[in-house]
Parts: sequence; structure tokens; C-alpha cells
Amino acid sequence: MPVEFEWDANKAASNLSKHGIRFEEAVLVFDDPQHLSHQDRYENGEHRWQTIGLVHGIIVILVVHSVRFESGAEVIRIISARKADGKERSRYEHS
Repeated sequence: MPVEFEWDANKAASNLSKHGIRFEEAVLVFDDPQHLSHQDRYENGEHRWQTIGLVHGIIVILVVHSVRFESGAEVIRIISARKADGKERSRYEHS
């Protein structure tokens, strides 16, 4: 099944300013074969997920996103992305 990514341009700009991570880079977390995903909460009518993984082989990031299925594709909407904190990094490294 094809995977598509989307995000709000204003939220992406805000995230870059606040966390220094572009959503265009954040999607690379899903390319990490060791990435970890778990459902975090239900908010604004959708399930929110957190995915932790390695990007560019050097930085472990946490991406908050939602997932929906549309026209035969999995659509992942990026909500935020930031460097993983120590606890999140440890969970990733010990999985």
C-alpha cells in the first residue's frame, strides 16, 4: 500500500522555529527499520501516534502524527517533530 505524507504549512514553519526539525526530514523516521510507533491519545476526532526513530543516521527524533486510509493509500499527517528526550532515546535504543 502506498504511503503519502501531509502537513499544515504553518504548523511546519512553527515546528522548524521551535524544534529545528523540518517535516520534510521528519518523514524519514518511517524509513528507519527499527522505528517504534505507539498510539498516544485520541484528540480532535483522530488517533494520535508517536513514532521514534533514527534520521540521517545521527539523530533520534519523535514524530507525532495521525494516520488515515484514503483511496488505497495510507496517509500520514505530521503534527510535530522534535529531538527525542533521554527517556524516549533510551526506549528506542533498548528495543
